[in-house]
Amino acid sequence: MEDMTVIKPDASQLLDRISRFLDSKGINSYIVGGLVRDTLLGRDTGDIDIAVGADALATASGAAVALDGKYIPLDAENGVARVVLPGTPWQIDFSTLQGDIRQDLGRRDFSINAMAWNTHKAFSNENLIDPFHGREDLKRGIITAVSPGVFESDAVRLLRSVRLAAELGFTIDTATESLIRQHHRLIAEVPGERSREELLRLLALPGTGRRLACLDELGLLTALIPELEPARGVEQPRMHVWDVFGHSIKTVTAAEFLIREGDWEHAPRNILDPVPWSTRLETHFNEETGHGSTRRSLLKLAALLHDIAKPSTKTIEDGRARFLGHPQQGAADAAAILERLRFSRREIQYIELLITYHLRPTQMSQEGVPTRRAIYRFFRDTGETGIDILFLSLADHLAARGPQLDLAQWREHAAMTGYVLDRHYEETSLSKPPKLIDGNAIMETYRLAPGRQIGELLEALKEAQAAGEVTDKRSALEYIARRLENAGDPGKIRLKE
Repeated sequence: MEDMTVIKPDASQLLDRISRFLDSKGINSYIVGGLVRDTLLGRDTGDIDIAVGADALATASGAAVALDGKYIPLDAENGVARVVLPGTPWQIDFSTLQGDIRQDLGRRDFSINAMAWNTHKAFSNENLIDPFHGREDLKRGIITAVSPGVFESDAVRLLRSVRLAAELGFTIDTATESLIRQHHRLIAEVPGERSREELLRLLALPGTGRRLACLDELGLLTALIPELEPARGVEQPRMHVWDVFGHSIKTVTAAEFLIREGDWEHAPRNILDPVPWSTRLETHFNEETGHGSTRRSLLKLAALLHDIAKPSTKTIEDGRARFLGHPQQGAADAAAILERLRFSRREIQYIELLITYHLRPTQMSQEGVPTRRAIYRFFRDTGETGIDILFLSLADHLAARGPQLDLAQWREHAAMTGYVLDRHYEETSLSKPPKLIDGNAIMETYRLAPGRQIGELLEALKEAQAAGEVTDKRSALEYIARRLENAGDPGKIRLKE
């Protein structure tokens, strides 16, 4: 960290506009929090936090007009509002000063976030207001709580401490770590949407598997998701190296490895060589799935939760542990967890699909490559999420075998994944066969009445197209005729009167 403070030109221009507005209103104000921290670290940020000696909601409302922004009240009771500038990465949060600036900073979370600049003075080191030695902690790479009551004041800071440490590559101060352990249960009282935001920011970072293990060591992971606790110590069949809980954490790390985000400590040389990867796949996993979430981050969350129902479905047959129905039950359990954490319906449905079908890829073919019909059925049931499921299946494989990985079996699994993806990308008719005839044509040609039977015939026709058995309208009608003829019982074919 250099001694000279350099604010990026675009941020500097925006701060000048904000300062002029506040000056015109005679409002005493300070830049606090993340912008100060990130400027001192030389990092980019799109967030600006300003503490004002006035009504923050009224100030933000006026600032929105002056800056051509959108006003969003966040917390009327505590005096917090936001101004979003459309078409830019900037969002400006205004809060009402609690006492003087030093008292206000004393109510914040960590020393590195408890620094400020007066908006009416030069943003220099000599003008830095730093009563808790945050700049020194930045140099040392330490996350230090401002006060012993920091987590009791706002328990979401428990998660934030681990997320900030991961984001900045810092370590958590020993005394702060003790405070986290002491108050870890408070995380369960945090509103779901706030926990979701911190969790997603953590999932977006490389090294999530290690950070989830850190959350667990601090008592936070199962305080946030108590449904994971029963998985601890649940033994699995001999092919598994870790118990259900350890396997779940390892699956997150394996998923990161497969999407080229991190390392896999148990990886033999060239283990990634047979695993498909491309710009197209990278774009796919970077696709946004909700506010603050991507396929990439939700794949990791699905990896953590994919065996959530194993403890409740475990039975012993002939001395062997079995977990019949755990994907379906796990999808329902995960949905309940994510609803509590205020994930969107789209995000929940995505993770439900991943968990429901995470065993499907290895069931598509017991020997050799999957048939065209099997590939069609897989993507019929999963859509584009099928791609993510293929990678979750690979991650599940790695995290089951760990250091005991059978390389021949691994290469076969990876090759099957590549084959399925190639067919999906190169033969659109396989996943989405073109329409050759519709239900009206079937009813008219064969004098059938409307009903479920028509839908069943159309679905069977799509499968036959995917398998290459039907290629045009004529062969489609012939195929339908054979299906009706083979139905056997005439009562199954409802003719028009």
